[in-house]
Amino acid sequence: MTRTRSLRIDRIACTGQGLCAELLPELIDLDEWGYPVVKDRAVPDRLHTHARRAVGACPLLALRIENTEP
Repeated sequence: MTRTRSLRIDRIACTGQGLCAELLPELIDLDEWGYPVVKDRAVPDRLHTHARRAVGACPLLALRIENTEP
């Protein structure tokens, strides 16, 4: 069984500072108000390190990676 990693945003905690989109533009865009929009929740292996960096850099801990089983 393969585990997948999903990118999640806590919309209540997020204040739209946009750092996550700067660090992970392959998976995150910003809407017209500067809040993140996840393009694809699945985090590919090649982007896992970058995704972890974006999660760690979030000043409000609003971004996280969840391991899920299909």
